[in-house]
Amino acid sequence: MVQASHLRAGMAVRYEGVAYKILAAEHHPGQGKMGGSTRARLRNLATGTLWEHSFRTDLKLEDLPVEKQSMDFLYADAEACHFMNPETYEQAAVPLSLLGEHSRFLTPEMRLPVEFVEGRPVSVLLPDILEARVADTSPPVHAQQDSTWKAARLENGAEVMVPQFVKSGDVIRLDVRSLKYVDRAKGGMK
Repeated sequence: MVQASHLRAGMAVRYEGVAYKILAAEHHPGQGKMGGSTRARLRNLATGTLWEHSFRTDLKLEDLPVEKQSMDFLYADAEACHFMNPETYEQAAVPLSLLGEHSRFLTPEMRLPVEFVEGRPVSVLLPDILEARVADTSPPVHAQQDSTWKAARLENGAEVMVPQFVKSGDVIRLDVRSLKYVDRAKGGMK
């Protein structure tokens, strides 16, 4: 059991018979006779839906162990992304609803940590920065202004905003959480 005041992002808990993964948690201490509260953003592990809730700090929740396994990405179909443990050759399917648009950035044989709760895959931990090749963008403009941006389509179909000097064929680095341009990859080409 864990108190609500000790909830942290990445934990898994059971509340009212439903398993949740904590995406964010913020503790607010109470003032005077008012008790504190913990505001948490949760993902239902059965349905993938998001839920925000305030818990009393003294409320006890069942703590569920989160197991991480390093797995290789195999392929994606209409419902899930399939991963394989390289040591045991066991396969696991992570629903696309849990990965969202980040599933486009998975490439075959990419090794990533997959989180399991109660033997079921619940999330994939992507690196903070990923490299992607620009498939199509307008020609580069070498003007005085570096603060202007233009749209670019990546090889995986995602659309991002890039600086004017980026051209088709460049490999760029993206912040995975926000899908924003960070810089050009060193070496230029993969």
